[in-house]
Amino acid sequence: MTISSSLTSKLPSVGTTIFTRMSALAAEKGAINLSQGFPDFPPDARLLERASQAILTGNNQYSPMTGLPILREAIANLIARHYDRKVSALDEITVTSGASEAIFDAIAALVHHGDEVILFDPAYDLYEPAVTLAGGICKRVTLAAPEFRPDWQAFAELLTDKTRLVLINTPHNPTGTCWKAEDLESLWQAVASRDIYVLSDEVYEFIHFGESAVSIHKHSELSKRSLVVSSFGKSFHLTGWKVGYIVAPAALTAELRKVHQFVSFCTATPLQQALAEHLLALPEASAGLASFYQRKRDVLRDALANSRFQLLPCEGTYFQLLDYSQISGLDDVAFCEWLIDQAGVAAIPVSVFYQQAPDNQRIIRLCFAKEEGTLLDAAKRLSQL
Repeated sequence: MTISSSLTSKLPSVGTTIFTRMSALAAEKGAINLSQGFPDFPPDARLLERASQAILTGNNQYSPMTGLPILREAIANLIARHYDRKVSALDEITVTSGASEAIFDAIAALVHHGDEVILFDPAYDLYEPAVTLAGGICKRVTLAAPEFRPDWQAFAELLTDKTRLVLINTPHNPTGTCWKAEDLESLWQAVASRDIYVLSDEVYEFIHFGESAVSIHKHSELSKRSLVVSSFGKSFHLTGWKVGYIVAPAALTAELRKVHQFVSFCTATPLQQALAEHLLALPEASAGLASFYQRKRDVLRDALANSRFQLLPCEGTYFQLLDYSQISGLDDVAFCEWLIDQAGVAAIPVSVFYQQAPDNQRIIRLCFAKEEGTLLDAAKRLSQL
C-alpha cells in the first residue's frame, strides 16, 4: 500500500488558493496584479528603522507567549483612544502571528465536534477550513449583491441549540461593505438569550469611508462574549510581518491562549518591539489610514467611471468590486483568467468566497492598495474592454 492511497485528507476540498493561482498567472503573463491584498508601496520608514534597531540591540529571543508587555499596553491604549473601551493588557489581549492565527486559535478553542458556526457569505476563505478542522459545521447566511446587507430574519432561522459561534467581518472582505450600529444590535437581540460566542474579524477596522466604523468594541453587551481580531499588517502596510492581536474577556482569552501556546507560542520579538515603540511615539498613526485609502479608491473608481464595468459601492477595506456582466457571460473564474490574457490585469473571482455562489452573478474583486500609477495603468487597460 502506498502512502497516497492510505492517506485520508482532513480538508479534501481544499487545493491551491485562488490568490496563489492568480498571482502566479499574473507573474507568468506579466500582468498587473490587483488580485492579492497586499500593498506595493513601502511602510513608514520610521517603523522599519525601529525594527532594525530592535534586531541589532538584542530583541531576538522568545517573547512572553501572550506578547511583549509594552506592546499589549500600547494596544490597550489604542483601543481606549479609538473605541473608548478599557481592556486589560494582562488578561484580555494576546499578540498572535497574524490575524489568521488569531482566527484559527479562537475557532480551535471554542468549537467542539458537531458545533455549528454561522458565516456570512461571501466569507474569507480561511474561516471554513478552520471550522472543519475543529469538527464544526458551517451554516451560511448569503449577503445579496449589490448592497450585501445582512438578512437578520434568515440569520435567526439558522440558530439552533447547536450554534456555538457566529463569525462576522466588518469592514468586509471581499465586498468592501461596513456594518452599521443597527446590525450589531440585531445580532445581539438574536443571540442574547443563547449560549453563543462571536468572533469578529476587524482587520480593516481603520480603513472605512464616511461614517465612523462600527466595532464589537463599541457594543457593551456583545463585547462581553466576543473575540475581536485586529492586524498590524493591514494597519501599517506590513502584511509580511504577520503580527496581529485578539481581544477577548479574560475567560475566553484563557481558552484561546491554551491553543495559541501550541500553535506559534509567540510572535517575532523585534517586530513586536518596533510596533510598540511606533505606537508610543505616534499614538495617532492609524488615524489617517481611512483618508489615505479613500484617495486610492477614488483614483481607481474615477479612472473606471467610463468603462463597461459597473462599480459596486465600497465603504471600507482596500477592495473594489466590479460587475462585468456587460462585458462577458463567462463565469467569474474563467473571466479572471481571460482578463489576464486580454487586459493584463489580475483580479479575484468573488464566487470563491461562497459555499454556493448566486446563479448568474458576474463580480470580480480588485485590490487598490497600490501606487497611483499602478492603479491608473490597470484602469486604462480595463477601460479598453
